[in-house]
Amino acid sequence: MKTKLKKGDRVIIIAGKDKGKEGNVNFIDRKNGRVVVDGCNMITKHQKPNAAGQGGLIQREAPVHISNVMYVHNGKPARLGVQINDGKKVRVAIVNKDRFVID
Repeated sequence: MKTKLKKGDRVIIIAGKDKGKEGNVNFIDRKNGRVVVDGCNMITKHQKPNAAGQGGLIQREAPVHISNVMYVHNGKPARLGVQINDGKKVRVAIVNKDRFVID
């Protein structure tokens, strides 16, 4: 799935149990259209003990569908687009019909 999001972008969850939470994108799975966001969609995983560490219940982030997150620009949710400036493609954040270059 094509996306204009990048690893490290600040996003807000717009649907689901964590609606309204903000975090940075840790990982993007383009094949399945999912993203992992810091501190959002936490699950409890049962981990078996192994040589690397102890087992037990582990809290970790689960992936969220990409349609349920939105880029945050200056504290407001924004759509992402592409614009050509001086012959180069740049990402822009679109907030209320205003365009802001972000890269």
